[in-house]
Amino acid sequence: MIKKFLAVLISTALLSGAAFAATLNGAGATFPYPIYVKWNSIYSNKTGVQVNYQGIGSGGGIRQFSSGVVDFGGSDAPLTEAQIDAAGGDVLHIPTVMGAVVVSYNLQGVSGLKLDSDVLAGIFLGKIKNWNDPAVAALNPGENFPDKAILVAHRSDGSGTTSIFTDYLAKVSLKWASQVGAGTAVSWPAGVGGKGNAGVAGQIKVNDGAIGYVELSYAMTNNLSVAALKNKAGRYIVPTLDSTSAAADGAMASSKIKKMISSGDFRLNLNNAPGVDSYPIVGMTWILVHKNQKDAEKGRALVDYLKWILSDGQQYVSELLYAPLPSSVRSKVLNAVNGIKI
Repeated sequence: MIKKFLAVLISTALLSGAAFAATLNGAGATFPYPIYVKWNSIYSNKTGVQVNYQGIGSGGGIRQFSSGVVDFGGSDAPLTEAQIDAAGGDVLHIPTVMGAVVVSYNLQGVSGLKLDSDVLAGIFLGKIKNWNDPAVAALNPGENFPDKAILVAHRSDGSGTTSIFTDYLAKVSLKWASQVGAGTAVSWPAGVGGKGNAGVAGQIKVNDGAIGYVELSYAMTNNLSVAALKNKAGRYIVPTLDSTSAAADGAMASSKIKKMISSGDFRLNLNNAPGVDSYPIVGMTWILVHKNQKDAEKGRALVDYLKWILSDGQQYVSELLYAPLPSSVRSKVLNAVNGIKI
């Protein structure tokens, strides 16, 4: 009886230790937060492994990952070589999904806003200050724009969504490139800030006359109007799952991106992609992990989690308006995951 009791105690202790070791903590980008929450819930129910993720912005995620506070980071902005060195030099960028950064607005009586790159840049530069500006009206014949000030909403925290959005503007507007530039945090010429995608969506929702940028699922969840943007082919495209996937397909066709994927470098830029149906502002988001794992149990749990994301997990992304990774990319990324040293 005593031996049997001790065996039960030892077995219970081992199970408790395994459960504790199998808890993974991550933090970072709010761009993929909706799908990460869904994944983590499903994965936990299937495996018993607890995966916690805090949406604190890409900048915060990079800092916590680099300092070892979390087991993995989340970012929509790829790390620079200097940031990789600061994080230990063995950083892997594991792409998880692709998504659209949309221009959302709140303007009574206007439901079909169209914007080209010049007008979009002019608004965010603070040069176009009113909704009845002739430059806006010229792109939207038939719309009745009110004499109302434009309120620009942008991120107040370090943000990969900001990186995607400002990178696009820097590509299509010389004025933006020279006056503001691109990055996870920029010196905004105009507007008010909100923390996270949810904070910017909130600013837009409560302010008539507001315009800002958020990931597509945040716009849909908050019932925000979204602008059709003029793409590289000269067509006005509404952000949808199909137009996001079209942009990804257009970008993936380039020889530069094909070469990067082949070499195992997944820091891919999908902005302003070619294709008649491509939405112009599309980004990839990454989970940041160390190639050399210091904790064997956590390392095994992390590898299994990443493999599930890249296989079964992809079936859940479309319902939240993200585009799944193409199979050709996933196979290469799985090779990188299998190369993680435990």
